[in-house]
Amino acid sequence: MSANPIDMAVYNDLAETAGAEFAAELAGTFLEEAPPILAELRAALGSQSADGFRRAAHSLKSNGHTFGATRLAEMARELELGGLPAHSAPIDALEAEYRKVAAALAELIRG
Repeated sequence: MSANPIDMAVYNDLAETAGAEFAAELAGTFLEEAPPILAELRAALGSQSADGFRRAAHSLKSNGHTFGATRLAEMARELELGGLPAHSAPIDALEAEYRKVAAALAELIRG
């Protein structure tokens, strides 16, 4: 079994600081908002919009850090700082990591 894509120390700190219910609500909002942001990354790559690409990657990076999705946040950071990639492989990898994060967050929300 693979390691948890969520740093539980970070998530538990969020739940302790903000309250478990609010942390779960934030996680739910992230699960709703991340797929459109990932779509924005693809659209920005397709239209060669470096600024749109950077903004979308920044949003995912920031949100990932909030929940302790460290690998997701680092991957998004690399995209944010790296400019437009030559192909979609980095976005594909980010989406694969997002799917792992989403499954872990959904499990945490269910309790």
